[in-house]
Amino acid sequence: MKLLLHMCCAPCTVYPARVLKEEGIEFEGLFHNPNIHPFEEFTRRRENLEILAGINGLTVNYIDDFDQAGWEGFRGEGEERCRMCYSRRLEKAAQFASQEGFGAFTTTLLVSPYQKHDVIREIGENMAKKYGVGFYYRDFRPGFRKGQQLAREMGLYRQKYCGCIISLRDKQDKDKAKEMDKVREREKDKDKERSRDEDK
Repeated sequence: MKLLLHMCCAPCTVYPARVLKEEGIEFEGLFHNPNIHPFEEFTRRRENLEILAGINGLTVNYIDDFDQAGWEGFRGEGEERCRMCYSRRLEKAAQFASQEGFGAFTTTLLVSPYQKHDVIREIGENMAKKYGVGFYYRDFRPGFRKGQQLAREMGLYRQKYCGCIISLRDKQDKDKAKEMDKVREREKDKDKERSRDEDK
């Protein structure tokens, strides 16, 4: 059985691809991630997957379907938005697998402890039924840290947010909040120093 491995990014591909190769499972990759924004980020992640493919001799199919406008137009929030994102990518993977003669498909999303694992599995299995292919479920999460370490050693770009413009804004908001906390802590320390000086 030939497997199609949906690849969300280079760092998350490192460990699953290594395991599949070690186990003698024949597979090809699919890069279809219209959720990655802005375009510069999309391009950077695609290019780094190309670098990894060159290093490890991976065959990867690329569908360049950048769609920031579609994501910004979606009104759902939280898990609803994530479900839409998973569904869109995994449906394309299932459709591609069916059309190109793959026996099953899976995704590197299953390596990340930060993703909604059960939701990914549910959607993957539903899309597999819809397109008449198998969904190869595998919990790759135990190898997440190892994969990140190897990606670092290879000099691959390791992003700091999931992908969509909403997750980028959330990260920026959190970064600002952390910076404000640091500023407040520094001000508190200065106040304490002034109080000590006044007591002398």
